[in-house]
Amino acid sequence: MKLRAGIVGLGSQWDQRYKPALRALADRFEVRGICEQVAHRAAKAAAEFGAVAVDGYRALAARDDVDVILYLADQWCGPMPILAACDHGKAVYSAISLPIDVPEAEQLRARIDASGIAFMAELPRRHAPATVRLKELIATRLGTPRMLFCHRRVPLGRRSAPSQPRDRASEARDLMELVDWCRYVAGAEPTSVVAVRHAEAPGGLDDYQMMSLDFTQEGRPGDGAIAQVSCGYYMPEQWEEAVGFRPPPALQVVCTNGIAFVDLPSSLVWFDSFGRHQESLDSDRPVDEHMLIQFHRKVTSLVRAVSGLDDTLRAMKIVAAASASQSEGRRMPLG
Repeated sequence: MKLRAGIVGLGSQWDQRYKPALRALADRFEVRGICEQVAHRAAKAAAEFGAVAVDGYRALAARDDVDVILYLADQWCGPMPILAACDHGKAVYSAISLPIDVPEAEQLRARIDASGIAFMAELPRRHAPATVRLKELIATRLGTPRMLFCHRRVPLGRRSAPSQPRDRASEARDLMELVDWCRYVAGAEPTSVVAVRHAEAPGGLDDYQMMSLDFTQEGRPGDGAIAQVSCGYYMPEQWEEAVGFRPPPALQVVCTNGIAFVDLPSSLVWFDSFGRHQESLDSDRPVDEHMLIQFHRKVTSLVRAVSGLDDTLRAMKIVAAASASQSEGRRMPLG
């Protein structure tokens, strides 16, 4: 079944990620309309797909020849295109930064529930080939995760661009993505969090944040799996040699029967009692194609599916608890 798609937002990743994925999945998606805040970009992209440039996300959601909305990049209108899709009963694939305010995000969740539409929030770390293979190894060879070390180093210049302003919201979203990744790999929910931060000036933006998640289910911190999540903004982008010098693995997982080192999207090295294993996953389907295929299945299934939104909300609440831990200087329980 081919779904007729309306696209809201092209963003900086259109040419590298989404356009090739939609080309490869032409048997599943047919682009019918594109709405973008930069009009000439919308017209150019629409011409490439034989679609039309639509002036306004509400007009796009209301079109009879559009079955689903692919919201691919942050726009000035925030989550409003999702609400418009709810009004018109159109399924939504969302790659945008969802609201970081918990009550606002819960209202969005309630609106999606009430509309009855299929919804998928993009969580690319979960669907990356290296993560998929890691979950297989955990189930078959490596055993239960005991410790996770998740690090991200963001060169300052990448967050200073006008398209991606660095602020408290962007820092919170960075941490939310990492927290969700650890929750998914651990296959469990953390029960408490303790966090620290460092900023160059009081009240300024952080140059480093770290949190420790405890997955102990019996209420005794330290007896179960733990995850250390950190995000640093201390490396100027112009220091090219320093930026690329000995970067830590994006994720290191210590399991009962071995240890794995992951770099997205497709690098995985793991060790067990038989020694070192290095797997090449470059031949796997690109992660953007994989996620759009998952969305297609959710829309065409007879069972309504909402995925990613609850996980995003959960990660959001964990980051909020980590912020409270930083302020109060104590471990915060997670309900």
